[in-house]
Amino acid sequence: MLTRNCLSLLLWVLFDGGLLTPLQPQPQQTLATEPRENVIHLPGRRSHFQRVKRGWVWNQFFVLEEYMGSEPQYVGKLHSDLDKGEGTVKYTLSGDGAGTVFTIDETTGDIHAIRSLDREEKPFYTLRAQAVDIETRKPLEPESEFIIKVQDINDNEPKFLDGPYIASVPEMSPVGAYVLQVKATDADDPTYGNSARVVYSILQGQPYFSIDPKTGVIRTALPNMDREVKEQYQVLIQAKDMGGQLGGLAGTTIVNITLTDVNDNPPRFPKSIFHLKVPESSPIGSAIGRIRAVDPDFGQNAEIEYSVVPGDGGNLFDIVTDENTQEGVLKLKKPLDFETKKAYTFKVEASNLHLDHRFHSAGPFKDTATVKISVLDVDEPPVFSKPLYTMEVYEDTPVGTIIGAVTAQDLDVGSSAVRYFIDWKSDGDSYFTIDATEGTIATSELLDRESTAQYNFSIIASKVSNPLLTSRVNILINVLDVNEFPPEISVPYETAVCENAKPGQIIQIVSAADRDLSPAGQQFSFKLSPEAAIKPNFTVRDFRNNTAGIETRRNGYSRRQQELYFLPVVIEDSSYPVQSSTNTMTIRVCRCDSDGTILSCNVEAIFLPVGLSTGALIAILLCIVILLAIVVLYVALRRQKKKDTLMTSKEDIRDNVIHYDDEGGGEEDTQAFDIGALRNPKVIEDNKIRRDIKPDSLCLPRQRPPVEDNADIRDFINQRLQENDVDPTAPPYDSLATYAYEGDGSVADSLSSIESLTMEADQDYTYLTDWGPHFKVLADMFGEEESYNTDKVT
Repeated sequence: MLTRNCLSLLLWVLFDGGLLTPLQPQPQQTLATEPRENVIHLPGRRSHFQRVKRGWVWNQFFVLEEYMGSEPQYVGKLHSDLDKGEGTVKYTLSGDGAGTVFTIDETTGDIHAIRSLDREEKPFYTLRAQAVDIETRKPLEPESEFIIKVQDINDNEPKFLDGPYIASVPEMSPVGAYVLQVKATDADDPTYGNSARVVYSILQGQPYFSIDPKTGVIRTALPNMDREVKEQYQVLIQAKDMGGQLGGLAGTTIVNITLTDVNDNPPRFPKSIFHLKVPESSPIGSAIGRIRAVDPDFGQNAEIEYSVVPGDGGNLFDIVTDENTQEGVLKLKKPLDFETKKAYTFKVEASNLHLDHRFHSAGPFKDTATVKISVLDVDEPPVFSKPLYTMEVYEDTPVGTIIGAVTAQDLDVGSSAVRYFIDWKSDGDSYFTIDATEGTIATSELLDRESTAQYNFSIIASKVSNPLLTSRVNILINVLDVNEFPPEISVPYETAVCENAKPGQIIQIVSAADRDLSPAGQQFSFKLSPEAAIKPNFTVRDFRNNTAGIETRRNGYSRRQQELYFLPVVIEDSSYPVQSSTNTMTIRVCRCDSDGTILSCNVEAIFLPVGLSTGALIAILLCIVILLAIVVLYVALRRQKKKDTLMTSKEDIRDNVIHYDDEGGGEEDTQAFDIGALRNPKVIEDNKIRRDIKPDSLCLPRQRPPVEDNADIRDFINQRLQENDVDPTAPPYDSLATYAYEGDGSVADSLSSIESLTMEADQDYTYLTDWGPHFKVLADMFGEEESYNTDKVT
């Protein structure tokens, strides 16, 4: 380096005329051959056409970075052609780093770097130079700008900014498979020398991987690398500058490479036979054991599917895959019985779910193993011979009758005796009992099918050697019917017959009902009772299909003669013992039209004209009621009007009589005499106090002796006269009294029917027979009385 500095200084000395050049030679610099010229025009010295001599001439200066000398590093020299060496010119420096990094000798123009520089921190500095007259302080030259460039040295090693690296490549990849590309960065100047030219190499990781020296691409170097043999690789990569030459700086990084899995291995059972022991009491669906096939692959490439190979015992077991552990879980499909079969043998197959076709040539990706299961004996409860017992018993069976039995036995090797008892929770009424040893069931109460037709309860069997081991079975007992109820007629019990019915006409079809549980094919028979079979108006025709018809035996029926008929019907069943009952049907005679449609069955309709409808009859009755109401109202109004007229007449007479306010008796005393009493004798009875005088406070009570019902009219009148004579309140004049009494002296004679001269023999009651059977009885009664009176007279 010292040699280059000296050479630069020598070249600078050789230049004349104020030319500024860099001290260090720059081979790659192209501007050195074309220096920039600064022309300074000094006033008063040069003519317009005179060629101007250049004042400042220099290229850029260079300074070495990282200078470690004891003296300041010389950079270059500034010189003006106006400087004659007389010390009249002063040089100044300004710009980047002036005074702090770079200094200038004011007299000679020498520039020095006063501290070490780092190109990576600042690659160049832009400065301005000025030549000033030392006396006048005026510029001799225009200010000029120049650059001091920091010349690079190889002081930075390559660095992997993204390291360390993580990469992966599938196992079994061929040679040259791409893995990763790394990149190192050198902070030195890439345009100057080889300081930034990097070369890559592998320091650790051969022979598995290789790297391209220029691009940094890492590739596989060995074929068929197996993940199951080695999965992780750590590769050390070096990047060296100066093109890898001796003396260059180097940087390293680590690349962690993982081989990813491919399905290149089939599952394998670690042993060919698996032995399992299963208790016979294991429930269906429970896991009875686990087996596992080993697959060195990873992830979905290691997923295994298990299956049971059809064969001996394979139909009793099933196998499923545990997704977490990839184990085969054996499950029970059917119950095991140690006493029936003690061992089972079958095969299980394991295969991969996700296959890689590149490795099919290696063979089938599955494996098989044999499973042997030994059934363990377990102390089990007794077993009933049937899952359900059904029994039958007739109702009214005597208490203690055995109706059936249940059987349970211990199937274990060491057989134990069994005891039976009824579960009272299901048979709370205790209609049955069971023998604890034999298992026979008997009745404990009388049974009634009509009350309970079926009983359902449970029987428990337990082992004598271990009473806690019990089993249960349901008992269903059907109570059979005994023929104890007679059949009866189903509704209706009442029917109707038309008056114009013909003989042999079916007016009603009846059926029978039996409260007993009738067996299939039971027949009911229908017939008349013996007492009704003599000259019957109706008969019963049995259709032999559990129904019968009520048949007429007459040509027409009359409601006037007989409205109701009662027909006793005898019904018998076919069960044993035979039960029968007599049922009485009511037959009502009704009026019908020519088509047999019933018009009326009421008794009142007999007295109404034939052909009137029900609506017309109701209208006629309403009219009669309205007429009766009108008549009653008219009579009431008539009586009220008559009373009002009498009172009005009295008032009119009073209004027409002149009143003179004189006292005394006589006919002309209108105040004391009320002429209205002549018109209405009852007024005397209502008002007996005189109006012309004030009556005394003491009044004798009227004595009214009772009148005999058969007294003579004259005695009655005399009694009334005596009452008026002794009555002090009676007026002193005559008054008219009317006595409404009927007797022998009446002009109209007596109105009573007693002792009437007209005899009942003069009456003819034969017309009543036309009104119906009820009135015919009335006519016969009066006719008999008439004949009796005639015989008595004769």
